[in-house]
Amino acid sequence: MDLKLPLQILSEGNFSNIIHHDVYQCLLSFLIACFLSIISIPIIINLSNLLHLTAKPGFRSSHETETPTLGGIAIFAATLIAYFLWPHSENILDSNLISLAMTGVIILFFLGIKDDILAVDPTKKLIIQIFASLILVAMGNFKVDNFYGIFGIHAVADYVSIPLTVFIFIAIINAINLIDGIDGLAGGISLIAGLGFGIWFILNDHFSFGCLAFAMSGSLLGFLRFNFSKTSKIFMGDTGSLIVGYLLSIFSVEFLSLNVGYLHDPNAYFNAPIIVMVLLIVPIFDTLRVFIVRIFKGGSPFVADRNHMHHILLDNGLNHFWASFSLWMVTITNTALFFAFHGDITNTASLYIYIAMFGAYMLFAHILKRRIVTVKARKKLVNSPSFKKEDVPSSGNTMRDF
Repeated sequence: MDLKLPLQILSEGNFSNIIHHDVYQCLLSFLIACFLSIISIPIIINLSNLLHLTAKPGFRSSHETETPTLGGIAIFAATLIAYFLWPHSENILDSNLISLAMTGVIILFFLGIKDDILAVDPTKKLIIQIFASLILVAMGNFKVDNFYGIFGIHAVADYVSIPLTVFIFIAIINAINLIDGIDGLAGGISLIAGLGFGIWFILNDHFSFGCLAFAMSGSLLGFLRFNFSKTSKIFMGDTGSLIVGYLLSIFSVEFLSLNVGYLHDPNAYFNAPIIVMVLLIVPIFDTLRVFIVRIFKGGSPFVADRNHMHHILLDNGLNHFWASFSLWMVTITNTALFFAFHGDITNTASLYIYIAMFGAYMLFAHILKRRIVTVKARKKLVNSPSFKKEDVPSSGNTMRDF
């Protein structure tokens, strides 16, 4: 668990021990997955265009042309091929969990393909997501059974841990799906989180999960090259978001489970739940906010709209890259600040800080939405034939809009 070990090895000059054989495999998996993603996506784009398997612009769309949506196929194939190039037998328990995880990944892959091509009823999608999650939870005894002292709670019974773990899977899967609204956002956030989990797994000798996290991250890096392209653009679609969300759920639960066993180690992350929440701060905050706003307005929280933070940033004048980059930096900055200042703060106190940050996020989004209303009102008045300068509303517009 000692994260200072690599520096110690360097100081001793023992360079032969710096890169373990398994570490090479993880790094190669990242590079190979990236390469496979890059060479396979052009083929998928051509086939998608030939078979008219493209997304048409709609009222929520941030794009003006039809775009292929099957980028998830490349993410799926590149991740699995790069991961299974090597034997992963250092831990039988890890190997069994990975096997069950691959079963769930394949189930969600076919669900995503069908949804991207034909559309699937949301209720059926939810049922299949729960089934894929239960494969790991029930058959692999894979669950979050410790609250790390939050509100004084530590170990919890199965009747709490099992539904909680399934909820975590469903929440993360759909949170990644919900932020997949502009170029680079879902892919970039998942890449950052995947690398974060992957590095921790490698440093603590859990190379099966580390290799899988690096393979997923490499495939996402290759995907982003085309997701930002103007001439050969592709979306990850539900195929990609379901798979990536499912894998991030696995990494999150495994990270929480492993740190429970290290609670008495001075180098352990006793605040593992907060770390997971910070790494996934953008999808968590965005999902909570849009649900709250929709309910506040009297609508269903599951009815789509243009109220996500990425839509707000676009309406405030940012392009896709800078909107995504801004939210990437929110993840990176908050993660860095957490590790720099968490010290001896309890998990309960950290949770209160996290809730306060969400309140600040809500306020910031509210201010940006009001700015959009003000700018639109000014443009409308300026373009009016009877325009008078004194008719332009000030920045103190009081219209209620989130």
